[in-house]
Amino acid sequence: MSLVQAEGETFVKPGESIQRALDEAGPGATIQLTEGTYAESLWIRHSGVTLVGAGPELTRLVPGAAAEEVGIPQLHDASEDVVSGISVHGDGIRDVTVRGLAVSGFSGSGVYAHTVQGLVVEDVEARDNDFWGIYLRESSGVEVLRCRASGSQYAGIALSFCPEANALVAENETSANAFGIFVDNSSKARMVRNTCHGNSAGLLLLNQTYEGELPGGVNDCLVAENELRGNGLLSGEGNPNGLGEAGPPISGVGLALIGAHRVTVVGNRIHDNHPSGPSVMGGAFVLGSSKDWGGDESLDNHISWNRITGNTPLDVQVDADFTRQGFANNVANATAPDTIEGCAAEESR
Repeated sequence: MSLVQAEGETFVKPGESIQRALDEAGPGATIQLTEGTYAESLWIRHSGVTLVGAGPELTRLVPGAAAEEVGIPQLHDASEDVVSGISVHGDGIRDVTVRGLAVSGFSGSGVYAHTVQGLVVEDVEARDNDFWGIYLRESSGVEVLRCRASGSQYAGIALSFCPEANALVAENETSANAFGIFVDNSSKARMVRNTCHGNSAGLLLLNQTYEGELPGGVNDCLVAENELRGNGLLSGEGNPNGLGEAGPPISGVGLALIGAHRVTVVGNRIHDNHPSGPSVMGGAFVLGSSKDWGGDESLDNHISWNRITGNTPLDVQVDADFTRQGFANNVANATAPDTIEGCAAEESR
């Protein structure tokens, strides 16, 4: 079955091999997927590739039987039988775009990128992939735009060990994950106008050192104009639903900055987050230390013009040096400590 090529583009239909098209077209190729369902796992290993579907409602990628035939790199820290939907991985790979399709039902990640410079993931639905929805590791110059990610054991969207991420994560929707958006030891990232609901934590920024991993750190990030609501699932070790089973119990968190430095949090709505079980974090917005986990204190963060209301047990929980933070013009009712300059109860404004 021959693939159709026209003016630098290769068109693939259901029943044809996307992997074959990627390999034959090589660097700089544009692979256009028509409507339908494709049962295979993909490895993008050339720079400049654009993989585009007809839209996530029309073009779907689901597990097939051919992953081992193309030697797809394994998901980091996963067993050999774990398979991701789309892996972007290779020595010096850069400037890749994945757009306009759904990736669902894989035992690893929906989209997995490792050591990539310049990656755009846009208008992708990553649904019910076991470990991660969209997982970007040790990469830089990344954008995740207008995606939907749900039903993963860890994060819907994750930046992991990207010290120079230069990332934009914008206008996405995440739900039914342990963490909606997870900034894991990554810096220089902007999380803007996302909606995170129905997770255990909506948006988590964590500086934590792991044995055998790269140096950690979460520095110089922006969290702005996000809607973080209704996050009440339970995740953590021993959790029967499997969410976040490697970590401590977490539930009812809208936004947490743990061991973060120089993060600006502005214009977010954090509301109606209620834990459904035990949680190491007691507020919908949490600012705390990760020193007990090999990280650091939270330092030099700026929190302003956020509306943090209708959460239980607390709207805001701060365990950090107030002389090294800046709070201004936030609306919050129940806080710990009871009085936080720059956080005023709604009725007193």
